[in-house]
Amino acid sequence: MIRKCVIEDLEQLQSISYQTFDETFREQNKKENIDNYLLHTFTKERLIKEFQNSNSFFYFIFYQNSLAGYLKLNIQDAQTEFIEGNNLEIERIYVLNQFQKLGLGKQLYDKSIEVAKELSCDHIWLGVWEKNYNAIAFYEKFKFQKIDEHAFYMGNEKQIDYIMIKHL
Repeated sequence: MIRKCVIEDLEQLQSISYQTFDETFREQNKKENIDNYLLHTFTKERLIKEFQNSNSFFYFIFYQNSLAGYLKLNIQDAQTEFIEGNNLEIERIYVLNQFQKLGLGKQLYDKSIEVAKELSCDHIWLGVWEKNYNAIAFYEKFKFQKIDEHAFYMGNEKQIDYIMIKHL
C-alpha cells in the first residue's frame, strides 16, 4: 500500500529517512561525514519546511502493514536542479534493507510516473550517486538516460551525482 504523507507522519518520516540513508550509504563513506550529514539533513525543522512546500510530495509504502520505505517528489521551484520544461523530480526513493527485492522500489517508481502524468509533466528526472550501481541499473531498466552530473559533498569528500532523465 502507498499513501501520501501528512504532517502527522513527521516522526515516522524522520526515522525512516535517517535509517534508509544510513543503510544505503554508511559503508561507502567516512563515519564522521555520514554522522554529520544525518544529524543535519533529517531534522524535524528541515522536514517541516519540505512538507510546507506545496510543490513537494511525500509518500509512504507499506509491506504487510510495516512501513517499508518512502518517496519524495518535487515540481517547479521545489526541484533541486533547474531542468527546462514541465518536469517532475524523484528526489528520494528509499526502501529499508529488510524490504528490498520485493518490488517496492518499482511500486514507488510507478507512483512517481502516475503523479507526473497527473501533472502533465514532460519528463521525470533524478540525481543518483555514481557509485550507487544498483540504483543506476534500476533507473536504466526504466529507460532513464544520463544527461549531466553535479558535485555533491559528503562532509569534505566530493562525490558525483548523475542527472538522469526520462521522457514521458
